[in-house]
Amino acid sequence: MTKANWNYPTAVRFGAGRIADLPDALKVAGVEKPLLVTDAGLAGLPVTQKVLADLKAQGIDVSLFSDVKPNPISANVEAGIKVLREGGYDGVIAFGGGSGLDTAKVIAFMAGQTRPMWDFEDIGDWWTRADPQGIFPIVAVPTTAGTGSEVGRAGVITDETTHTKKVIFHPLMMPKVVIADPELTVGMPKFITVGTGMDALAHCLEAYCAPGYHPMADGIAVEGIRLVFENLPKVVLDPGNIEARGHLMSAAAMGATAFQKGLGAIHALSHPVGALYDTHHGMTNAVFMPYVLKVNKPAIEAKIARLAAYLGLAPSFDAFLHAVVALRLRLEVPHTLSDFGVDGEQRDKIGDMAIVDPTAGGNPVELTRERALEIFDRAMEGRI
Repeated sequence: MTKANWNYPTAVRFGAGRIADLPDALKVAGVEKPLLVTDAGLAGLPVTQKVLADLKAQGIDVSLFSDVKPNPISANVEAGIKVLREGGYDGVIAFGGGSGLDTAKVIAFMAGQTRPMWDFEDIGDWWTRADPQGIFPIVAVPTTAGTGSEVGRAGVITDETTHTKKVIFHPLMMPKVVIADPELTVGMPKFITVGTGMDALAHCLEAYCAPGYHPMADGIAVEGIRLVFENLPKVVLDPGNIEARGHLMSAAAMGATAFQKGLGAIHALSHPVGALYDTHHGMTNAVFMPYVLKVNKPAIEAKIARLAAYLGLAPSFDAFLHAVVALRLRLEVPHTLSDFGVDGEQRDKIGDMAIVDPTAGGNPVELTRERALEIFDRAMEGRI
């Protein structure tokens, strides 16, 4: 399979077997004593233990922190900061899926800060409050192909006191080096493979649909969409297909690169549902996707027709919408929120939370409370 070194948006060492580059990547990042941060489910798996053993065999003083929930909360970050400071670590290996990567990045960011974490929420220029000298270097090693957090400058953390997901942002949260090795994703369960792949699709699709002029982001997003459509079904059928898994890793990074342009109602609704019901983020995005597309149709019909043509479909909005629904069906994505274990009891609260979510402003039509509730109701009923 192709191997390559990229420097956009950061240094990426891509290809099967590139995990062997991790010691050199740490050296490049200036890290001598790393703390490997991952989620609790991944910590004990052979893939993680092998990485730790290999680093120690090369004389690298590495330790593990894994007190990270699937939807990470501020307590996880605070616990990690404590371990980092008390252990005298000088950098972080962000290892795993979105939860592990986001938590690791925020731990590294907060390591030398004196202000509370919520003071750096992605609002206006709040990031300028941070002391850049207090941000520790990060080397990112994704083990899923979904969030693209490995090439992002932010982390999503749930405020457990209000049950809201908040984005912590700083330009220096971008990892110094990324190891993108598709072999690390082979052991993912089907549910996670599908959920993370659909997350990558949601990132690319919403970035493409977001208003504003950013043709570079649009171009990246369009190719990312093609890669997911063509390769996610292949990986589900053959989990050992390393080439297809590599294309999905590329699509994940492309989505996170493109969504600097914006996201939209898929994420604005997925965030509160995930925070309130603890659902998998990528799969929640997948459930909402066709319903958001339908409501946004008046503003995006021409763009989606061009996208459909690029994908080899009939050049129409309906052709693409049908392709999304067919992909979901093929991958056994729940068709409704009800099928996903979400009830309507917190409907009004979700509507209130969606319209103030930081991603809501990128939706191609204004995400009013009425419109957010319409999408939620459609998703509950399966009414496209």
